[in-house]
Amino acid sequence: MVRLRVLTADDWPLWREARLAALTEAPHAFVARLADWHRGGEEQWRARFATPGAHHVLAVLDDGRTAGMARGVPSGGGVCELRSVWVAPGARGRGVGGRLVAEVEAWARRSGAAALRLTVIPANEPAVELYRRHGFVIAEDPGRPLSDGTGRELVMVKQLRRPGPRAGRTPSGPPRGRPA
Repeated sequence: MVRLRVLTADDWPLWREARLAALTEAPHAFVARLADWHRGGEEQWRARFATPGAHHVLAVLDDGRTAGMARGVPSGGGVCELRSVWVAPGARGRGVGGRLVAEVEAWARRSGAAALRLTVIPANEPAVELYRRHGFVIAEDPGRPLSDGTGRELVMVKQLRRPGPRAGRTPSGPPRGRPA
C-alpha cells in the first residue's frame, strides 16, 4: 500500500532524503546533479520550501520507506510546473508515478492554473510515456540545452482549463501582448 504525504517546511529532512535517493539512483533522469545537493545544509534544503504556494509530495510505503516524490511550483501567467518526479525502483509499476502526477495536477487546479508544464530529459522514455498517459503533450517551445550537449530538454504541457483573455505567458510560448 502507498499513501501520499504533503510535506511542510519542517519536513525538509524527508525531502532531502528522497531527493538524494533520486539523484543517486537515476542521475540520467535529472538536470540537477547529486554533487549540487549532496553537501547541502539545512538552509539549502529549507529554501526548497520557500517558494510561495509550492507543493511537495512524497509517496510512502506502509513500512515508512519513500516510494516516490514530486513537486509543484507556481510559475506565473496561469501556469504551474511539475518538477522533481521520481519513483523508487521497488515501487515502479505500481501506479505511484501516476498518483504523484495526479496529486500535483489537483494542486495546480486548486491553485487556479490554466496549465501544468514540465520539462523532461527526452531519453527518459518511461517518464515521457507516464506524462503522455496523463494528458501531457509536447509543447512548441524548445527546452533548455542539456549540460552534456546532447540536445535540449523536452517541454510538455497539459491544459487544465481554457486560457482566459488576460495577458501573460502562454503554457507553451513566450509572453503574449496585452489585449486591446
